[in-house]
Amino acid sequence: MPNITSIGTYLPIWGDTAHREPGHDEDAITMAVEAGRAALGSGASVESVVLVTRDLPLLESSNAAVLLAGLDLDPELEVTERLGGAPATLDALSSARSRTLVIGVDLEPAGAAAVLTADRGLNIHTSARVSRSLPVRTRNAGGTVHDYGDPRLLFQRGLVASLAASWSDTPTVVAGVNGRHVAGLAEVDATLPTVGASSGLFALAYMAEHELSGTLVAVEQASLSGVAVAGGRVAVERREQSARPKSDEPVPPGDQLRISLAAYERAFEAKVRWEAGRFADSDDLDFPPRYHVAADGALRTDYELVPLPRTGVVYSEATVHVPVPGLSSPYSLVLVELDGVGVRALVKVTGAHVGLVGIGDRGRLVLRRLAVRSGVPDYGYAFEPEGAVA
Repeated sequence: MPNITSIGTYLPIWGDTAHREPGHDEDAITMAVEAGRAALGSGASVESVVLVTRDLPLLESSNAAVLLAGLDLDPELEVTERLGGAPATLDALSSARSRTLVIGVDLEPAGAAAVLTADRGLNIHTSARVSRSLPVRTRNAGGTVHDYGDPRLLFQRGLVASLAASWSDTPTVVAGVNGRHVAGLAEVDATLPTVGASSGLFALAYMAEHELSGTLVAVEQASLSGVAVAGGRVAVERREQSARPKSDEPVPPGDQLRISLAAYERAFEAKVRWEAGRFADSDDLDFPPRYHVAADGALRTDYELVPLPRTGVVYSEATVHVPVPGLSSPYSLVLVELDGVGVRALVKVTGAHVGLVGIGDRGRLVLRRLAVRSGVPDYGYAFEPEGAVA
């Protein structure tokens, strides 16, 4: 029976109050990092990570390296990646051992939530599990999606029938289904921003904030998982700025920039972990890290990597109008003076309309998918201004 010590949530700023959508530089991994960092707060101990989503960027290889780097976690930690929706996330949570970070991510509607288990905190344990087959929406090996498209069938033979088969009392909160279908089936009509893998964790955050105990049920098609939620202290950190309309800049046609996997591998740690290089006999930081030539002409390669601050102030800015194939154009660049280290970093702007971030604006550095090159997501950091930039 795991206990939950903290919950973190993340919603992209684009969309409206009822439906969020990811930015052009966001995917399941960048949103998982946002929610995970919110849950971890100031350096909580983590021994394993479980990521649940139906939108893994890489299916032929692991997404673990980017996820752990973005979370500032040990690259040797165990990471489990699961394809699934709301029931799969609750199953992963109810069976998790202490100090496990469980993250659920959705792209439609978009949102991510993470919980950290511990020896103390909000207590949960499995109360129901129903596995039935009602494949309303399918996807074959070639990626083709078929949607049966019968909401009444899904409601009557999926949600209602699975609740009846679970032999549980009226649940306190139901996750995984559209809010208008839940009326009358749960004790509390909790408005949740997602309906997939993250929805059950958003529901836990709702229950924690409203000090609710009872049964949380998550449904996907005809599968159901339920957990009993008992009282306990839990911290909830929400990264949910007010929604604003999205303006999609066009993507110029033409061949995308190619990727050099050798260069990608060499730069990965410093770029995705947001680190600078420092030599043992110097207090100066090099970003990006680079070799030095000593006074005797010898090449020095023995620098160490040190973490950089993730907050700063815009020192200079520019908007680039020259189109780049594969990238949304125009786009804004800023030179950010990082707090307290004397390092300036040139990065793209995220979470704001083009051209509206100015000199002196404060913000934070966030992991984003900067491009997709040769089919490979290329991650790095972008500047997100504080507050709402109209």
